[in-house]
Amino acid sequence: MTLFKLPKCNFKASALKFSLLTLVSTYANVTLAQSSDEQLIQNLIKLRGQVEDLQAELQIMKAEHTQSMTYLNTRKTELEANLDRKRLQTKQSETELLKLQEKIKSLGADSEQMIPDVMSYAASIKQGIEYGIPFKVIERTSVVEGVERDLIGRKITSQHAINRLWAFLEDEMRLAKENAIYSQTVQLNGENVLVDVAKLGTVMMYFKTRDNFYGQAVRQGQSWEFNVFENATEAEAVATLFDSLKKQIRQGLFTLPLNLQTQG
Repeated sequence: MTLFKLPKCNFKASALKFSLLTLVSTYANVTLAQSSDEQLIQNLIKLRGQVEDLQAELQIMKAEHTQSMTYLNTRKTELEANLDRKRLQTKQSETELLKLQEKIKSLGADSEQMIPDVMSYAASIKQGIEYGIPFKVIERTSVVEGVERDLIGRKITSQHAINRLWAFLEDEMRLAKENAIYSQTVQLNGENVLVDVAKLGTVMMYFKTRDNFYGQAVRQGQSWEFNVFENATEAEAVATLFDSLKKQIRQGLFTLPLNLQTQG
């Protein structure tokens, strides 16, 4: 029978080493956990600060939006009121023309008695052109003046003059409903300059120069001025309007610079 001799082993030392390793491992785990908790807390604090900043920014944006909507609603009301006045003026003009036509028929087509009434009404039409937006004022006024000259020179009868004025008012009604781009000469900084104009009915008119400056027709007292926008945002908004009208997009939502002095 063979006997094996086991090597000597220090069980106490081995147990002590194991205990130390366990303690070190536990301490490392606790330290790591504490470090992770502190990092998590710092991250939470940082995220909370970001959330508070975003909430503050959101409140500011809400306030600005409310202010903008109030401003736009006010301008919308003013423009609608102005448009209603234009429509009422057109209806009154139609009524007066009908009355003149009936009066001329009753007195005779060649009645000299109606000439003062026709001339008075032609003068009121020219006054409306002068006070309205400065859109091709010379061209439109010349049409009425041509009727006056022909009537005074007895080239046409009072009835014929009324018919021509009626046709002119029909063109004016079409212009009042039209949003389009035209070319015309305006006085800009004391000089006559050929520009493109974006006419929005008979309410507002914007312009674009050949070197891509944008502006708006603004009423100053009894006359109109063409002012170039100094604000880039306003210029970009009108540039968008011109681009849309050129693409035949005549209806939609546009953010445009407004001026109370444009109201007729």
